[in-house]
Amino acid sequence: MSTEDKIRYLSEEIKRLKKERRAVILSHVYQRPEVQEIADFVGDSLGLSQQAAKTDAEVIVFCGVHFMAESAAILSPDKIVLLPEIKAGCPMADMVTVEALRERKKEIPGVIVVCYVNTSAAVKAESDVCCTSANAVKIVSSLPEDRPVLFIPDENLGQYVARQTGRKIHLWEGYCSTHDKLFAEDVLAAREAHPNALVLVHPECRPEVIDLADAVASTTGMIRFARESDAREFIICTETGILHQFRKQCPDKEFYLASDKLICPNMKATTLEKVHRALVTLEPRVTVPPEIREKALRSLERMLAVT
Repeated sequence: MSTEDKIRYLSEEIKRLKKERRAVILSHVYQRPEVQEIADFVGDSLGLSQQAAKTDAEVIVFCGVHFMAESAAILSPDKIVLLPEIKAGCPMADMVTVEALRERKKEIPGVIVVCYVNTSAAVKAESDVCCTSANAVKIVSSLPEDRPVLFIPDENLGQYVARQTGRKIHLWEGYCSTHDKLFAEDVLAAREAHPNALVLVHPECRPEVIDLADAVASTTGMIRFARESDAREFIICTETGILHQFRKQCPDKEFYLASDKLICPNMKATTLEKVHRALVTLEPRVTVPPEIREKALRSLERMLAVT
């Protein structure tokens, strides 16, 4: 069986099983193209969890990484949440633990902890308010100016927020191992190769890369910018999986990845075979203990109240 035939066969089987299981399939934009194509919703992690909570599906199949499935479980405690590849984690999320966060909070009296959504449920439960890359500036701007702010765990995003808000922010020493591989010289080389292209940068990138951007945006923000822009060419400074959505939604435009290093192995760990197996077995499941879920939900709800 050819690769194309195998993809076609598995996709049809997944559609059939999805109906049987009353399931909804969510895919992050960094997933493999064939995984994105079988999803009901494609987008960023929190947006997908919110979409799933609104559906009457009994099963959520989250094609992403572990913290994303946890977010879905927090927002939809009555649904079965499946993560087709249970080992698909996030190195940045692992850079902050509950124990280390508690110690840091003791060092900064009165601190408000702003927690990037790319964290575990347990860390969200220990935080005051969550944020995404799209609303981080708005969240921090909404906080009392007489209180110190600790931004976890992405130092690059935290620095970007500090520059945008003018706030002094305590930063955690964390980073996205994919975005942090991109350097200014990579972007300059891409710009030299494509002089008419606009540079779109994710705020998880290094400050010197952000300084070269024509636009800084979240994944969904990047896609929206490209769709609405009159420009015909774009240099993309985020994970390679997003190119599928760019080319699908803007077929008349050209997109160039800033570097071939922009690949997240955890996002590529999910395959159609694993999605199929998850629907057959209803495993692996991701759950969040009630006491953690309740606290983590509060930090998410505080964010949603602002945005």
